[in-house]
Amino acid sequence: MLRCMVSWSEVEKAEPEFAARVRQSLQSRKHKTIATLRADGSPRISGIETEFVDGELTFGSMSGARKGADLRRDPRFALHGPTRDPPDGHPAAWPGEVKVAGRARYGGEHDAEESAGETFRADIEEVVFTSVNADASALVIEWWRPDRGLVQVERA
Repeated sequence: MLRCMVSWSEVEKAEPEFAARVRQSLQSRKHKTIATLRADGSPRISGIETEFVDGELTFGSMSGARKGADLRRDPRFALHGPTRDPPDGHPAAWPGEVKVAGRARYGGEHDAEESAGETFRADIEEVVFTSVNADASALVIEWWRPDRGLVQVERA
């Protein structure tokens, strides 16, 4: 079943406050992790960097890298934002973490100073932000889908 997918700018338009927190988390550190599917269907985890360009969440792959081949063959991906431990003795100060799932659209090759590679743009199916409540007694899970909007639950 193919779900509805949108660009990052549509997430921002639908839920500006939620999108701002997600974007801040994704931009808080350089390195993230992406899951792609190998030719045999098994998962592959790779390090990745992301950018927001012209209302789109984008990421790249070095020329010849397996994750780029995975995404060109099967565009499904799951992106996990940077993670941090809560400060010692202050669990409520944990900044939370982000996950984004969808399909990657091939955006062509690029030739940056550092390295040549490929660019992909995210067609977003789901965005999840996980944090803790004010007294750190429960996880707060917020997820957004274009066909359902924003949902929030607390799990103690």
